[in-house]
Amino acid sequence: MTLEESLHHHFGYASFRSGQKEIILDVLSGNSVLGILPTGSGKSICYQLPAKMLNGTTIVVSPLISLMMDQIKQLKAMQFKEVVALNSFMGPIERKRVFRNLSQYKLIYLSPELLQSGEVIGRLRQLAIDLFVVDEAHCISQWGHEFRPDYLKLGDIIKELNSPPVLALSATATPQVQQDIISSLGKTGIHKHIYPMDRNNIAFCIEPVQDDKEKQSHIIRLLKEFRVPALIYFSSRQAAEDTAKILSASLEDRNIAFYHGGMEQSDRVAIQQQFMNEQLDVICCTSAFGMGINKNNIRLVIHYHLPGQMESFIQEVGRAGRDGKSSVSVLLYGENDMFLPKRIAEKELPSEEELKAAASILKSLSQADRQLPTEDTEAENLLQLTESQWRFLRFQLEKNGVLKDNTILFEKEKFYNSFLQIDAHRRERKALKENKLKEMIHWIHTTECLRKHLYKSFQPSFSEAAYHCCSNCGFSFADWKPEEKRLKDTQRGAWEDRLKNLLLVGQDETK
Repeated sequence: MTLEESLHHHFGYASFRSGQKEIILDVLSGNSVLGILPTGSGKSICYQLPAKMLNGTTIVVSPLISLMMDQIKQLKAMQFKEVVALNSFMGPIERKRVFRNLSQYKLIYLSPELLQSGEVIGRLRQLAIDLFVVDEAHCISQWGHEFRPDYLKLGDIIKELNSPPVLALSATATPQVQQDIISSLGKTGIHKHIYPMDRNNIAFCIEPVQDDKEKQSHIIRLLKEFRVPALIYFSSRQAAEDTAKILSASLEDRNIAFYHGGMEQSDRVAIQQQFMNEQLDVICCTSAFGMGINKNNIRLVIHYHLPGQMESFIQEVGRAGRDGKSSVSVLLYGENDMFLPKRIAEKELPSEEELKAAASILKSLSQADRQLPTEDTEAENLLQLTESQWRFLRFQLEKNGVLKDNTILFEKEKFYNSFLQIDAHRRERKALKENKLKEMIHWIHTTECLRKHLYKSFQPSFSEAAYHCCSNCGFSFADWKPEEKRLKDTQRGAWEDRLKNLLLVGQDETK
């Protein structure tokens, strides 16, 4: 059976998209691969087909439970039954059953955090692992240093699992991010397959605004005029909730919900599924929504807040028009908007003063022969740090041998040298974040083609627009005639009442 025949037999596709076959052939040859393919190009097939064809198990590290569940649902619909996700949704009985039968699964999804469990690693080591996949591998560089440092531990996990071949996949990665991924995974001999990431069916539009009220008015006008599936991205959970409420009151014929990481996991999954099933058509969301979602008819992506870096913006914009049809990205920008991403970036890392205070507290604990609290929230409160600041500090302390299993290992010279190294790394990360924000602001203010300058940090050239180019090249919404999508007739009913109760009341409960 040829590779194309295997593709059609297992997944029903007649042919490969650009880059898929080359990556799969390399993987099946036992090589480690870094694959950079544009959003919507079918990256998941690059490991799903090998998982079917290889004799052993394929492990997939995925950043979001909702993404895992969405992919598993699709695979089971294609009769790929030997697939499971290990996550917090599992009850103890189901968990025991899955662990008993773990060798029967060809494809196992889990998060980088779950891979820190000794029990999980012990179970996985009993398997014949033929491929270790890091999906959305840019998260190693984008999230690993602060928000999710367990991404930086994947190289050690790979060694613990007897160093199987690795496949790292992403849609956006500058040469610097590519090197970060390779170094972190410890795969210096990795084979690279880097493809252009620009999407020629998406028009880019920068809309100057004065304040939030003007942003909301602009969004209402667009959603009234264009009845298309839309995502509206926010940097603030509260702003996502508040705006969803305002839009719902102004647009009674549109079904609107909000989505962010502060919601219950079951509620997030419900929102995602309703959007996929055409029961919702507008989502006010943070970056937690959309990664890997296989919905091909999103026509409009609006950025209410300024993203802190080009990588995030390209990722989020890339969720539009995956079917190749004309779609639009709108970034609403006021001159004061640069301050929010700057504040967010500053809060992600501890300041020099906060590091000094943390060092003093840790020293006192050690001298009193006390351990750090086992609960992260208690440790955060004790050290007066935010969640991401504590994750950053804890990872660095563990890496430098100053903290082990909540025990502070105080050797004066090593302890203080460690904090000097952490502060130097903090300054380096802070400077990197500032430069990425400057790059984003510079792009917004360019008077030349937005498409040309959006991708220049990622690739040497860009493709011409298939439909409309950008606001600097004369794009106007008056010329845009997208294919409109009506919600399913079944969307009204009990689920809608539950949704309103769930999402559009109690606005002050979650931040």
